[in-house]
Amino acid sequence: MEAFIVEGGYRLEGSLRVDSAKNAVLPLMAASVLTPEEVTLTDVPDIADRHSMAEILSILGAKVTPTGRGLTISSGGLHNWEMPDRLSKRIRSSIFLLGPILSRFRRATVTYPGGCEIGLRPIDLHLNGLRCLGVSIHEEGGLIHCDGTRMHAGEIHFDYPSVGATENVMMAAALLPGETVIHNAAREPEIVDLQQMMNRMGAKVRGAGGQTICVEGVKALHGVTWKPMPDRIVAGTLLAAAAITGGEIELTDAPVSDMVAVNAKLREMGCVLHEEPHRLTLTAPRRLTAFAQLQTQPHPGFPTDMQVQMLALLCASEGTGVVVENVFENRFTHAGDLNRMGAHILCSGRTAVVRGVETLYGARVTARDLRGGAALVLAGLRAQGVTQVDRADLIDRGYDHLEKQLCALGGKVTRIEA
Repeated sequence: MEAFIVEGGYRLEGSLRVDSAKNAVLPLMAASVLTPEEVTLTDVPDIADRHSMAEILSILGAKVTPTGRGLTISSGGLHNWEMPDRLSKRIRSSIFLLGPILSRFRRATVTYPGGCEIGLRPIDLHLNGLRCLGVSIHEEGGLIHCDGTRMHAGEIHFDYPSVGATENVMMAAALLPGETVIHNAAREPEIVDLQQMMNRMGAKVRGAGGQTICVEGVKALHGVTWKPMPDRIVAGTLLAAAAITGGEIELTDAPVSDMVAVNAKLREMGCVLHEEPHRLTLTAPRRLTAFAQLQTQPHPGFPTDMQVQMLALLCASEGTGVVVENVFENRFTHAGDLNRMGAHILCSGRTAVVRGVETLYGARVTARDLRGGAALVLAGLRAQGVTQVDRADLIDRGYDHLEKQLCALGGKVTRIEA
């Protein structure tokens, strides 16, 4: 098992280009199943979840070929509608394949997906949405069997604007005759990216980014070459890394228009940000000022995937701040590790109260999920001494060699065998 060794006390400064988004790449890879023709994704980050999704596609019969920084997927030889249990439990995004496989084979067998242990994250919304399209679903022996022989266009209203369920239904409906309407759809920018690529493939989808999405089914989709959108969470994490060290950085290819909520909190903490259409610079004070309160919400609210990084910033800020987690019920698991580093965090249910301290101290801590692990690295950048963050593999699920990106900005982060 690998770990990150973080030497604290170095101010981050410099310029980096933002990679394509994990949360865009994975559903785009799933959408390749909708056509037997080649789909090429350019500028795909070297993250663990990408490799897991590619392995699942290969087992299903697709050919996945790396092409420099990208990959080409040819699903013409797809012959299997049963997703591998071992790999499906490794990544949450395996569930994105359910809609495309049903569209292609009219049947699918899946297990409950895995991923980070940040809450229950039930797939009921996915299944209920597919039922509205005529899919018959039953569970047996821990497997979910889906029969789509009577699939049809339909009207869906989600009780909660789930990103994955919205994307799954969009893909499942793409080849169904008639018009499917999704009400209370999630509004995240990655859904807009999926709509744009599907439409370039010949689909007829409109409304992504709003609360109602309409999908007019077509007979077939064709291949495409597509560059996924940049990663707003990676961009936010890099800004937070500079902020906690009192640094100054420039991000290019940044999804500036999708980062309003994060940038507003960084400004509230005393950072100066300059925004251009695809370029973002941040200058941080020597010590941040605590914001009064942060509440996570579905987009365009504050993203839950940036909550724990901001929690780490609060630990080293001047003053007291409150963080309320409204999306997942188990996203304060790293509070204990941060307290071991000298932080002062009191958690109760979905609320954390943080009293900032002048100094954090290096310690041996453990990543328990992707974003929480990144937050521990951020705390290590500020801490006095050396911090060892075990389970680097969890951080690798969403960051393309985070240690190299931080070192390029002047940080001292190395990877070791723990």
